[in-house]
Amino acid sequence: MRPPLVTVLGECVADAFTAPAPAPGELALRVLPGGGPANTAVALARLGTPARFLARLSDDVFGRLFRAHLDASGVDLTGAVRAPEPSTLAVAELDDRGQAVYSFHARGTADWQWTADELAAADLASTACLHSGSLALVREPGGTAVEEFLASASASATISVDPNVRPLLVAPEVYRERLPRWCAFTDILRLSEDDLELLLPECTIERACDAWHAEGVPLVVITRGERGAIASLNGERVAVPAPRTEVVDTVGAGDSFTAGLLHHLGTQGLLGGRLKELRADDVFEACAFASRVAALTCGVAGPNPPWAARLRLPAATAGRAGC
Repeated sequence: MRPPLVTVLGECVADAFTAPAPAPGELALRVLPGGGPANTAVALARLGTPARFLARLSDDVFGRLFRAHLDASGVDLTGAVRAPEPSTLAVAELDDRGQAVYSFHARGTADWQWTADELAAADLASTACLHSGSLALVREPGGTAVEEFLASASASATISVDPNVRPLLVAPEVYRERLPRWCAFTDILRLSEDDLELLLPECTIERACDAWHAEGVPLVVITRGERGAIASLNGERVAVPAPRTEVVDTVGAGDSFTAGLLHHLGTQGLLGGRLKELRADDVFEACAFASRVAALTCGVAGPNPPWAARLRLPAATAGRAGC
């Protein structure tokens, strides 16, 4: 079954990684197109799901890089806005586990300037699922407009949200204050264990899932790196192991997991509406597929999700536990 259209709304960020410098006293950077929502759109398109990206893309050097990357991956950019503001830049340093520590250059950049009029022009008529989250939902002046847009779209589309908490740019208290409102219209809430600790410190996964179910979310998925994922469908829990893989870095792994989850649900005809036909077995299979997509992303440098052909190969084995 051909997957239905998934529309992704959010930022595209220039991820700059430190690289060997050509001379002493210099710092070299390797810049890759990234940003959580953009990574998810790219991963969806590469897996074979029609993916439309609603973004505000600058015409600067990074914006041109973003457009080329998204277009080459097959992402539909007909809903993208040409923005006069500059692109967002994130400088990443990798620790010894391949996890990135970021510093952001994001003041007054294009990604956060959404207006209600720009969003009203977006065509969601054929969209089965609308995915958003990360900074676009919390940074003003556009965050409130994005939130209202998702709430309105929930009348006809499945809504997927990844909070992707970035405490260097937005205080966790802002996410905590807004999350109950998001839960009222969200069907799929995917977050990392690190996000959970920032949003609900010292809260167990089980208690967090039950709280978010009570606020309206049918499906909560929490990814735990090499320990796999826990998914809760209206209180029915499934645990999904992570494939073993040799980790290069974990950049974009969570975004790829989300894409794999949505892609698999779409191929099974389960996207659209409030997931009333979804069963725990469906969730396990979708999360297992998503874990393979994330593991393959961990096996290469930067946010570079796999194409569909890679998923037809045996899952990666040997080496350190997968992300």
